[in-house]
Amino acid sequence: MRGAVCYQFGEPLVIEDLELRSPAPGAITVQVAACGVCHSDIHFIDGARGGPLPALYGHEIAGVVSGVGPGVSELLLGQRVVASLIRRCGTCPFCRRGQSFLCSGTFALDSEPHITGPRGPVMPAMNTGGFAEYVTVDQSQIVAIPSDIPFPVASLLACGVITGYGAVTKTASVAGGSSVVVIGTGGVGLNAIQGAVAVGADPLIAVDIVDDKLELARSFGATETVNSSESDPGAAVRDLTKGQGADYAFVTVGIGPVIAQAIDMIRPGGTVVLVGLPADGVMVPAEAANLASYAKSIVGSKMGSSTIANDIPHLIDEYRAGRLKLDELVSGEFSLDNINEAIDGARQGSALRNVIVFD
Repeated sequence: MRGAVCYQFGEPLVIEDLELRSPAPGAITVQVAACGVCHSDIHFIDGARGGPLPALYGHEIAGVVSGVGPGVSELLLGQRVVASLIRRCGTCPFCRRGQSFLCSGTFALDSEPHITGPRGPVMPAMNTGGFAEYVTVDQSQIVAIPSDIPFPVASLLACGVITGYGAVTKTASVAGGSSVVVIGTGGVGLNAIQGAVAVGADPLIAVDIVDDKLELARSFGATETVNSSESDPGAAVRDLTKGQGADYAFVTVGIGPVIAQAIDMIRPGGTVVLVGLPADGVMVPAEAANLASYAKSIVGSKMGSSTIANDIPHLIDEYRAGRLKLDELVSGEFSLDNINEAIDGARQGSALRNVIVFD
């Protein structure tokens, strides 16, 4: 198979022929049809999150089951699926609490490298490695999808959609009528807006520094917009919430000072939800007395607190019913040979989601 390998942080990915071992017990091999380019991939490629090299990135995957390991019984060869980085052992403390997105279990795929390149073993980053023609993952990472869902659209369900939408509907469990701010209106931010629309948030305020993105946020359901490069976003949000501040602020960019701004946007007793993945070492300059005196909370949200076996089918139903925008999130489709162009477009902020597509 061909795959895009990272050998040095900050350098373009190298397209190489890779060897993929047969599926381990409980594992499934997927012939990749589409893989979205997520900003988390870019963080790793740029070295902001570290990790072993050489590595194969890509974790928003849709394709067709092409091989199954011993012990796999629920999925058939040729079935269309989404593959996510979330895997579930079912027995660790987190899985038993219903927090499979934090699973700490061990899997047969962890025992030895299953991808090899011309220069030796290659690490499938985030337990996926979807920038390749094939990927092998644990069966718990797989969700079957209907035949009428296009692969590029389906791939976004693996991370970007569930992360933003779930942060609102699951992590924070926002109630109807709550005032919500979404900071950053890229792919994840727009899905947080869609989650807020689904629960009936009002007002729903989008904050960004690019007017075109704010206009797009309105098309996804934002009722108000604030360009934080032109005005004080904290003051603007308070003006839009009758002087109180928002009930919730969802931060979809991993920037410390922006998180500090979010704390200033919420009301006493309000909650800031950290959705975007910061680079290692990012610190938040926050006054502890402000949090304590006004009972403000900061909550982390990983992958939208999602249980993919339940949440991805639900989102597909919402898409089919016309209540969830997915097609509009795909900015461009690129071949594997043009993956570095797709990554550069995402890195520069000119794309919501570029998607690598395979024949």
